[in-house]
Amino acid sequence: MPQGDYVELHQKRYGRQMDHEERKRKREARECKKKSTMAQKLIGLAGKMNAKKNFKEKVAMKKTIAQHSERDNKHKADEKAPEGSMPAYLLDREQNARAKVLSNTIKQKRKEKAGKWEVPLPKVRPVAEDEMFKVLRTGKRMKKSWKRMITKATFVGQGFTRKPPKYERFIRPTGMRMTKVNTTHPELKCTFMLDIIGVKKNPNGNMYSQLGVLTKGTIIEVNVSELGLVTPGGKVVWGKYAQVTNNPENDGCVNAVLLV
Repeated sequence: MPQGDYVELHQKRYGRQMDHEERKRKREARECKKKSTMAQKLIGLAGKMNAKKNFKEKVAMKKTIAQHSERDNKHKADEKAPEGSMPAYLLDREQNARAKVLSNTIKQKRKEKAGKWEVPLPKVRPVAEDEMFKVLRTGKRMKKSWKRMITKATFVGQGFTRKPPKYERFIRPTGMRMTKVNTTHPELKCTFMLDIIGVKKNPNGNMYSQLGVLTKGTIIEVNVSELGLVTPGGKVVWGKYAQVTNNPENDGCVNAVLLV
């Protein structure tokens, strides 16, 4: 037996540890962070070699995505022309059929990960911090000013519980909390009152997304189970993204357009 095969032999005899797969998954998940740290730290020739290797991997990934991207594919039809009379000018013509290549999933996932969608409002006016927050003074002599009250409409989950007032930094007033949204389906040209599931992305920043602030251009997830939408596989779709198209703090309601 070769000298280096004792590890494999042990694995064959006794198997692996119970948490082997989980540890392997976590190690692979940490790999990207490790690469990022190395790319920042390496300088000189080592840095150049590392950058070249990363570039090659990126090119290979882009080629793979390009192969899987949605495209129209022309090919000869398998079935023969129907029997019967046919005009003379059609006799020598090839029967072409167009087949849709359904491998758009990778592209869609990358778009969602990057937070990029084709939206009705691609550009919105940025909201300043002074406009978004109102400074609340606290303390015995009202000298402390670390609390902020959000002046825009917000969304909080169903089981939301406020922190004790002493420790709560960002206050979301109850009167400005929204749970329903008037969602318009762009193809059906109909508007439905749907429940908000969560705030996916606020264009003004990640902090506002976490706080659930609803401003113009915000991407939200809505519950579309009532609409009866189904996937190509036949499963019922219950969550879909929509973009807020109005200023909820001015109108008193949230209007949005479904992203289909």
